[in-house]
Amino acid sequence: MTHTGQCLCGAVRFEVRGDFEAFFLCHCSHCRKGSGSAHGANLFSKSATLRWLSGEAQVTAFQLAGTRHARSFCATCGSALPSLQMNGTLLVVPAGSLDSDVPLRPQGHLFTESRADWDEALEELPQFPTVPG
Repeated sequence: MTHTGQCLCGAVRFEVRGDFEAFFLCHCSHCRKGSGSAHGANLFSKSATLRWLSGEAQVTAFQLAGTRHARSFCATCGSALPSLQMNGTLLVVPAGSLDSDVPLRPQGHLFTESRADWDEALEELPQFPTVPG
């Protein structure tokens, strides 16, 4: 299977060939800070390959000292991008960076003890098709 994606500004485009083995929502404080949201939403693969189609020079990698937490992002717009982790043996792809359909549903929530205190029963909140007027 081939998946495509890009950053928000379009400077970086990529292709992932292969299948994802896992999809998790991570609530650790590192993922919350990195995403600016309630959790990180990442797809994982030990066999898929990543190819930069454009803008590879704009990709910035960050490794949080003293942890296994790493992320890549566009140097222009800051959008989360795929990264090779664990000495290049694991491809981690932010689900929101894909333009193609995500083939998996999340399989679970990780580090729920670190969950933000406001991240409860969010499905019960009113839903709007656009910004409410």
